[in-house]
Amino acid sequence: MTGGKRGQPAHVALAQQLGTRIVTGGSEPGTTLPGEIELAEHFAVSRSVIREALRMLSAKGLIESRPKAGTKVRERHHWNLLDPELLGWMFEGAPPMAFVRSLFELRMIVEPAAAELAATKRSARQLARMGHALEEMAAHGLSSEAGRTADQVFHTVILEATGNELLVSLSASIAAAVRWTTYFKYRENKQPRDPMPQHQVLFEAIAASDPDAAREATITLVAQAQRDTEAAVENQAAASA
Repeated sequence: MTGGKRGQPAHVALAQQLGTRIVTGGSEPGTTLPGEIELAEHFAVSRSVIREALRMLSAKGLIESRPKAGTKVRERHHWNLLDPELLGWMFEGAPPMAFVRSLFELRMIVEPAAAELAATKRSARQLARMGHALEEMAAHGLSSEAGRTADQVFHTVILEATGNELLVSLSASIAAAVRWTTYFKYRENKQPRDPMPQHQVLFEAIAASDPDAAREATITLVAQAQRDTEAAVENQAAASA
């Protein structure tokens, strides 16, 4: 079987392969997937691996299995679109522009308010973690895995610093959105605009305990990321046309 990250369990790698195909339009809603035996033969894995992979996809709302009807791809409104893995699969291809805009609408609703709270409630330790993440981003660059991981940490700590457990519960999804849109931008455009200066402005506002400045800095940062991601989607669409 090909695909998946090195060292992944076989069922995780297979779920990624099948899931990516579904969310990028290769297997449309209503499509019936091949049976376990056929999938096992095709991917050269055991039926238990197939079952575990299908359970993962079912948990994310992508498929449903019924006796005699087989396993079908569910309609899009059933998908758990905020699942961090599913977000990653979505950006393996060219995500629909409507989805990209919805994702950034969510970020624009959540993150400016979170930064505003973080500016008044952050601890010295949380501020230090943000500062270290910025240093790592600058050292490695956002085109690298290490740089994108640091970017995730930066945004996650801001949500943690709100002290609001419901906002914190969104951190994995928001961090995944940050990670995969950044990955997509750099994949499609080797030299997108540098977001580091605006990250620094945001950090300084939180460090200064200035909620208004933190909110405005976040709005500017997210808006820039949206413009760049939309441009990357348009570039990919033009290249494949």
